[in-house]
Amino acid sequence: MADPILYERDDDGIVILTLNLPEKRNPISDPSVVEGLEDALARLDDDRQARVAILTGAGSSFSSGGDLKAMKDGTGLRDPSPVRTRHNYKRGIQRLPLAFAACEVPIIAAVNGYAIGAGCDLACMCDLRVANESAKFAESFVKLGIIPGDGGAWLLPKVIGHAKAAEMALTGDMIDAQQAFAWGLVSQVVPDDELLDAAKKLAKRIAVNPSHAVRMTRRLLWEAKRSDLATMLEMSAAMQAVSHTTSDHDEAVNAFIEKRKPVFKGD
Repeated sequence: MADPILYERDDDGIVILTLNLPEKRNPISDPSVVEGLEDALARLDDDRQARVAILTGAGSSFSSGGDLKAMKDGTGLRDPSPVRTRHNYKRGIQRLPLAFAACEVPIIAAVNGYAIGAGCDLACMCDLRVANESAKFAESFVKLGIIPGDGGAWLLPKVIGHAKAAEMALTGDMIDAQQAFAWGLVSQVVPDDELLDAAKKLAKRIAVNPSHAVRMTRRLLWEAKRSDLATMLEMSAAMQAVSHTTSDHDEAVNAFIEKRKPVFKGD
C-alpha cells in the first residue's frame, strides 16, 4: 500500500503534505490516514527547517471525508455497539483536530476539487485555505443522518461564523469555490492549474519571516479561539519576552534601521 500521506520539504522551508489515496478521493477516516497525518504533523512540528506547510490532495479531490463503503460494511468508525463507535471516534478521527492544534507550523489548505464532510472540516483545521475553481465544499453529515463527529461543529463557526456554519451544517448543501470565497471559507480562488503555485506564493510570504515569531503567533491564534483576554495577554507577554531575546529579532531591528533586507537564521 502506498504511503497515505506524502511529506516533502523544499529549500525555502515549505513542506507539502499530500493526502495520497486518490482512487478513494482521499478519505481521512481510515486509521492509516489518521496515523499518517498525525505522524506527519508531529514530524512537521519537530522539523526546525520547516517554516510553513501546504496540505493538498492527490488526484481530483482534496478529501471526500469519511469512507462511506467502510461505513456501510461496518469496517470503519461505525460499530454495532454505540460504546465502541464512541471509542472509534475518540481514538480515531478526533485525534486530527488535536494534532493540528498542537502543531506550531502554519498550514495552508490547497483545496483541489471536493472537500466534503470531514474533508471540509480538515480544511478548517488549517490556518488558511486557497481553492481552485473546481473546488466544492459541504458540511454534509446531516444528509447521511449523522452529525459532525470530527469536531466540525467547533471548527466551521470559527472560520465563517455561526450563521453561515449553521446554514452549511443544517442543510448539508454543497457550495462552490466562489460562494466559499464570499463566505470567507477560503481567501483565494484560482484556476485549477494554478492552485499549488498560488499556495506556494502565500507560503513564501509567511516563510520570509523569523520562524520563531511565526510559530508563536500561530500558537497564540489557536489559543485565542478558546481563551479569555487576560489569559491571552499573559501568554503574549511570556512569548514576547522570549522573542525579544532572539538573534532574528535583533537582525530584524538592525536591518530596518540600516535599510537593508534582513537575513534570518532561525535563532
